[in-house]
Amino acid sequence: MHISAATRRSPPRWPTASHPAVIPLTAETEQRSTAERQHHRDLIVVGASAGGVEALRDLMSGLPVGLPAAVLVVLHLPAGGTSALAEILDRAGALPVRTAGHGNRIELGHVYVAPPDNHLLVEGDWSALSRGPTENGHRPAVDALFRSAALARGPRVIGVVLSGVLDDGTAGLVAIKSRGGLAMVHDPADAGYAGMPESALRTVRADHVLAAREMGAQLDAVVRKPLRSDIAPDPTPLLRYEDAVAGNRLVTAFDMDRIGRYAGLTCPECQGSLLALEPGQDRFRCPVGHAWTADALLSTADDRMQTALWTALRTLEEKARLAAQMAVSAHNRGSEHLATTYEQTAEETSHAAGVLRDRLTTQDTHHTSQSTTQTAGTGDAKTGER
Repeated sequence: MHISAATRRSPPRWPTASHPAVIPLTAETEQRSTAERQHHRDLIVVGASAGGVEALRDLMSGLPVGLPAAVLVVLHLPAGGTSALAEILDRAGALPVRTAGHGNRIELGHVYVAPPDNHLLVEGDWSALSRGPTENGHRPAVDALFRSAALARGPRVIGVVLSGVLDDGTAGLVAIKSRGGLAMVHDPADAGYAGMPESALRTVRADHVLAAREMGAQLDAVVRKPLRSDIAPDPTPLLRYEDAVAGNRLVTAFDMDRIGRYAGLTCPECQGSLLALEPGQDRFRCPVGHAWTADALLSTADDRMQTALWTALRTLEEKARLAAQMAVSAHNRGSEHLATTYEQTAEETSHAAGVLRDRLTTQDTHHTSQSTTQTAGTGDAKTGER
């Protein structure tokens, strides 16, 4: 696989009438040279899921006007419809917030929010939107943003993982740290849902663990400190490749065979065979690029099992009804022995259906609670309320 430097760093689209070039926010940032900017941490990438709107509001409330860094945000959103997240966050703090576009220059002192059903990526000094393969069933995905930022800006990046379930954002933080960036993680005790922060803390040595309301001031302090060097460690081939997958660049099944070994598991998205990636990370990709962690696969397996069991229940109940109808028909024809056989079948099948229904309704209460937890952040983004 070859990903040229020109492909990697060229802006995805030059400014047009609908996407004009951006004027720097303040005289201070205008006077600051490119060389100086490259010796400060000037890109903050934030990922959140369930409970994320409240956490994002708290974070935004602490960011000051003139912040010498740009902020890019991914909140897991449903694929259809629109999101009011940019408007919600614009009212929450002093920085201007907009929905990210494709081919826009990333401006210091501004916040950019990923739109629904698009990965938000960093291409040098530009934002890019991609309909690349989903990650853990999500597009936009936190890890896709974090990886692209790590490749584009190296030590200049600060990755922030906020409230959410499962382990989204952890692999992206690993990428950011591998390139010399910083990791900031929501204190699990302050998070509405602690899964994402706890996963990050288990895997990554975080530089800061804070309540969401404390993050703004800390981020402002960190981005104003000069870096000793903006030279990043070389990215791994896997990091380059996964970023290319998210950006829909040079993805083929042949290329996928080079980055992992077949794991004997099936992709829930396309039913392709999954490849295990780096040992110890419990991450997988299918030949067309869908990405999964082990925790996300377990969650989707639970969903598929629930669907299969409810289908089995429907089949049993239909069989019981049909057997009862056949018993009546046999009685009407005077075939008592056959009628008795059908009645026994109906009784046994009804009993089996009753046992399965009791089991499912007991389990489904817990399953529904988990599903609500996993999608809570998407509802927040649409309504602005919890």
